[in-house]
Amino acid sequence: MLDFRIFFISILFNLANARVDYSQYVNPLIGSEGPIPGYAFGGGDIFVGGAVPFGVVKVGIDTWEDNITIATLNGGYTPKGKVTAISMMHESGTGGFPKYGIIPQMPLTTIKSPVNLLDNQTYWQTRVGDDIAKVGYFKTQLENGVTIELSGARHSGIMQYSFPGGEKYVLVDVSHYLPSATGGYSNQYYIGGEIHLQEDGTYTGYGTYGGGWNEGAPMTVYFCGDFDTTPDQMQTFRGRNTDPIPRYHTFSNGGIPQAILGNMSEYAGPLNDRVGALFSWTNSITSQIKSRVGISFISSDKACGFKNSEIPSWNLNDTVAAAVQEWNQDVFSKIQVDTSSFVNQTNLVLLYSSLYFMHLMPSDRTGENPLWDNREPYFDDFYTLWDIFRNTISLYHLIQPDYYTGMIRSLIDTYFYEGFMPDGRSGNYNGLVQGGSNADNVLADAYVKGLREGINWTRGYEAMLKDAEVVPYNTFSYDDPTSSVKEGRGALADWLELGYISADRSSRSISRTVEYALNDFAVSQVARGEAPADVQKYLNRSAGWQLIWGHDVSSVNFTGFLAPRFADGSFNITGYNPALCGGCEWSDISYEGTPFEYSFTVPHDVQTLTQFMGGESEFERRLDYIFVPNTSQQDLGANGAGIDTIMNIGNEPDFATPYLYNYINKQWKSVQQSRQLANQFFHNATYGVPGNSDAGALNSWLIWQMLGIYPIVTQTTYLIGSPWFSDLNMTVNGNSTLRITATVSGNGNGTMNGGDNGGGFGQEDFYVQSVRINGENWGRNWFVHKDVIINGGSIEFLLGSEPKVWESGGEVPPSPGHVVL
Repeated sequence: MLDFRIFFISILFNLANARVDYSQYVNPLIGSEGPIPGYAFGGGDIFVGGAVPFGVVKVGIDTWEDNITIATLNGGYTPKGKVTAISMMHESGTGGFPKYGIIPQMPLTTIKSPVNLLDNQTYWQTRVGDDIAKVGYFKTQLENGVTIELSGARHSGIMQYSFPGGEKYVLVDVSHYLPSATGGYSNQYYIGGEIHLQEDGTYTGYGTYGGGWNEGAPMTVYFCGDFDTTPDQMQTFRGRNTDPIPRYHTFSNGGIPQAILGNMSEYAGPLNDRVGALFSWTNSITSQIKSRVGISFISSDKACGFKNSEIPSWNLNDTVAAAVQEWNQDVFSKIQVDTSSFVNQTNLVLLYSSLYFMHLMPSDRTGENPLWDNREPYFDDFYTLWDIFRNTISLYHLIQPDYYTGMIRSLIDTYFYEGFMPDGRSGNYNGLVQGGSNADNVLADAYVKGLREGINWTRGYEAMLKDAEVVPYNTFSYDDPTSSVKEGRGALADWLELGYISADRSSRSISRTVEYALNDFAVSQVARGEAPADVQKYLNRSAGWQLIWGHDVSSVNFTGFLAPRFADGSFNITGYNPALCGGCEWSDISYEGTPFEYSFTVPHDVQTLTQFMGGESEFERRLDYIFVPNTSQQDLGANGAGIDTIMNIGNEPDFATPYLYNYINKQWKSVQQSRQLANQFFHNATYGVPGNSDAGALNSWLIWQMLGIYPIVTQTTYLIGSPWFSDLNMTVNGNSTLRITATVSGNGNGTMNGGDNGGGFGQEDFYVQSVRINGENWGRNWFVHKDVIINGGSIEFLLGSEPKVWESGGEVPPSPGHVVL
């Protein structure tokens, strides 16, 4: 039974924090810059602008960077890039080819030569001064004197342009999208569209676009925009499309023509002509023009309805206030900590900023699915499950069970209508699959933790079996022409025949073997309730990683690693170095991580992994080594720029690795190593995350670190770490409370001491001395979901400055996928 005092204090704490504006602790620019000042490369690739939690619209600026060799345009925003437009749709935290940057506007102060409405290089703008970004609000000033302010709602956005005087124009180029700086096969492209003007300045139409990161099929987005001041003049325009697009009509190898102005409606037509509109205020005395734009995947009428209902006021601050209220109510208040002045303010910013970034994607498009008509929730922009399955989805489960249930139902529904669940999905199209069929892991994680209401688990298990048994058609992608990269498990033929992925038949043989093993373990977990006769089959298959374990492979004085194996059973280890992976890309032996790293990523059977590495002492010694500076032999590129250890916290495969010391009852080392990573690489700064935030995956890792617990995906197990706050209340399972407290040993006032390394992290008094869960002395360094998540509860930490093996003799975390081959 919970201590009544804890319960009473928790109520008072919640009441006191109910009216706190947590948005003031959010820095939306964390991760906007990488290690090279002024450039986004190697940073978070984040979206900066106006948005609501899981919103369809993310309204912000699109930019172009001069140095195209390191240009990173994925989220639209870059620190110093030239502004080409303000557009309604963006991704956040993603690498690879850009996606979206569509349905734009651009404020201009002149349209005289050399301005060409079809060539944004003739009117793009450098920014002056510092950008201002807050929750639901963004402001920047252009070199031409225009100040841009904006905010966003769920399907709509509002822009406010303050002109310096003189002529005022707003350009709407329907053909605008975020390009790839170097071009290429996955570049986006414009296919066609329409635009229609009304006398009051309202404009409607649609644009159709394809390509982008996930090699997406064409999608159509409808729009509806208006202005608070009726334009003095408005004209549509059209012009030949000169972008080189395979299998579409363009004006090949020609210069960019001038736009032809003069009508009230324009249609792209069969030649894929570019269309748009120019709105002018040449006689108006007002210096400020405001515009609202709504979008829909169904119709312009729906887009107009969203605009009018979501942004009923022309006061920009009203939309900002509505966004702040939604963020506070639906996101930030789910994790409440003391915000008084004596609390480390940097830690507050890191906590609430991380919550912000992990709620920008996926996009809740329920009611906006243009592909099939039903009443199931619909989510898009899973970009990607490969990134978020490791710990983000487990956090959704705790603090966003309704949204999370909707995501799972959407994944299953996509399988029902399209044949496979996605691993990545964007623009209403499955793709890309970087490794395994990781929707299986998402479903299993929810299933074992008891999520049932509203989910058709019979169909869900059917979807998992499709991933496990049916080879998807080959997409012949330039990324990997050997198998499908759209959906399913592209190398499944190997898996079914050999039990592993062969290096001579398939790319990414090592990383995909590891991922397929976890995918099959996930299937076995759901089978326990849905098809018990299948459990052993998939449990046995989940041990396939053991078949590519080279017991005699040595590297830097360690023996036993995952290694490439041919289809005939022989190992290809001539000149093999597990600390290298070529480019760590689609055609290499492992993806975005070295075999050295992937050799630690078997969360369902750490018991066998420990044995294969030579026992607990050798397991510990190898873990110690990967944190030693200057041990990395691999060029990590953008997925770990500035990191010189084998352990790469800038990329998802290594997320759980720092916590593996718990499996040998050395929890203090898990705390030490994970805390050091957080101290070194996460900061309240523009270069504040050590790589792509990947839809908030890196930010989620930091949140778990701050909570003092870490989930093991597809299991009910949580590993115990060390919390950053002395008192934290988290809403779990909808309406229950998990209270996490920390008291420093010998400190009677119950507060936490600690130094500051510039990032605001305590440098002492973080080692666990003892733990109590629900008032009970806890003798092991892990707990399970039902202990404190379903009905809430309490976790009390006693912390100190000295390492302590406080769980000595306790049972180590389970390895439910343990199989002896």
